[in-house]
Amino acid sequence: MANTFPKQNKLCGQLHIARLYKEGERFVAWPLRVTYQPTQEESQVLIWAPKSLFKRAVHRNHLRRLMREAYRQNQDLLDGHYLIAFNYMDKEQQPYALIEKAVCKALKKISNHK
Repeated sequence: MANTFPKQNKLCGQLHIARLYKEGERFVAWPLRVTYQPTQEESQVLIWAPKSLFKRAVHRNHLRRLMREAYRQNQDLLDGHYLIAFNYMDKEQQPYALIEKAVCKALKKISNHK
């Protein structure tokens, strides 16, 4: 697997995102809220850290970078194709190990859903 996160793996477009949040199923894998929906196309991911919790962009970017790397390293746990949104919920920045553990837990739960 290449060490990249290409554009086709990023969930873009207001219609796709709105449909995911409207029709998708959600659960919490602390410190993340995960929303997902099966799809026919390749899996795509939306990663979000809210401005309401982290006023400085540098902190939001750092959290998004950690979540993106955790997903990229563990995306092989995912069986099937899904649209997935990872929303960071904690008011404090957590270390990478905790975020990676949450992402792994979420991907396993999504894969076992079928």
